[in-house]
Amino acid sequence: MREKILGYVKKEFLPLLVLVLILLGMAGASYLYDQVHTNSPSYPEVKEVSGTDWSFQKYSTYFQQLSDKKGAVYAFRVLRQVNLPPVIDMHLLAHIVGDMLYKQKGIAGMKDCTDEFRNACSHSVVIGYLREFGEGALPEIVKTCMEAPGGRGAYTMCFHGLGHGVLAYTGYNLEKAIAMCKKTGTEEFHNREYIECAGGAVMEMTVGVHDRGVWESQAPKYFIKGDPLSPCDADFMSPEVRPICYMHITPELFKAAGSDLGILNPDTFPKAMGYCEAIPKDAVEDRKACFGGFGKEYIMLASGHDIRDLGLAKEPGLRRIRAACSATPNPEGQANCNEMALNSLYWGGENTPDASFTYCQIAEGQAQRACYEQLANNIGYYLSKTEKGRAECARLPSEYRGICSR
Repeated sequence: MREKILGYVKKEFLPLLVLVLILLGMAGASYLYDQVHTNSPSYPEVKEVSGTDWSFQKYSTYFQQLSDKKGAVYAFRVLRQVNLPPVIDMHLLAHIVGDMLYKQKGIAGMKDCTDEFRNACSHSVVIGYLREFGEGALPEIVKTCMEAPGGRGAYTMCFHGLGHGVLAYTGYNLEKAIAMCKKTGTEEFHNREYIECAGGAVMEMTVGVHDRGVWESQAPKYFIKGDPLSPCDADFMSPEVRPICYMHITPELFKAAGSDLGILNPDTFPKAMGYCEAIPKDAVEDRKACFGGFGKEYIMLASGHDIRDLGLAKEPGLRRIRAACSATPNPEGQANCNEMALNSLYWGGENTPDASFTYCQIAEGQAQRACYEQLANNIGYYLSKTEKGRAECARLPSEYRGICSR
């Protein structure tokens, strides 16, 4: 637990995930690049940019200019292949290119999006449309999210991206943003649109990507010193969206524990996870989400910020994730953390499944059984009745195959 974790935070562009990197992870990140780059068309910009050690701002400017010169679709193809420092947030960089795509093609740009970079492109399109046309654009955004690329979860995840834009649109007034998000919920999807939109708004409140100046003035109203669980425990946060709020305030818990997000200290993990213990024990879903939030952050221990396919992460990095989840002595908290880590590695069946299988293989006892059951359920839900789903189901130990084959 005392390995040094390197992170990097640019003041102008705080990443959407906790910026963590263990030195050993650099080798894993290079491996990920090799896998993405193999057998792909060659672009001169890939050679020009790969291996550079620029700031996030400089990479942002480069890809904005490339989008202007050759189009955002072309810039996405280059971004797919480049070998950048592992500390560069690829999701956020893809948002920059996605913003350019919207400027060039408007909402029709959704047809050019893929599910790569954790759906950054579709997020940018709906954010751009909201900014241009305001709250009246919500019905059209709902239709557009129906076209979001990806698997079964792509539609609702589109609303997570929208939540980032909603908060910026309301001037970083979180109460108003949550209220606006509520208008997106439908009975058909059990109000999941509302929940994901609220989660995106909370995440945006932790990072302030879309309007740094307004964010800096508003954030202290919601992140209150002495109350690390704010704003999730605020009266305006409805019980329906409170769990996803806890899921996304993990960076604030790290900071409250005394960890600089630029150089995250593993010694602070127990204290940071300990804040979840302040949530009442009868608030089961809230506690589960709070501990689970650490799992989605700890996955960066395996790959730096190369999110092009976390499913290619190797065993040493995956063991670091499990070790980090063990920072809390609470068995339920450990289980929640590992559950969310697995979900993030599997990512609705869109990632290469290898890391998910390895993550279960390295677990022991009940933790391994729970992991395989969860993986089988994920396969059955996201890849039901597909050839890919049947192939992944067959990789499971025989006693779990019945879960994903029903």
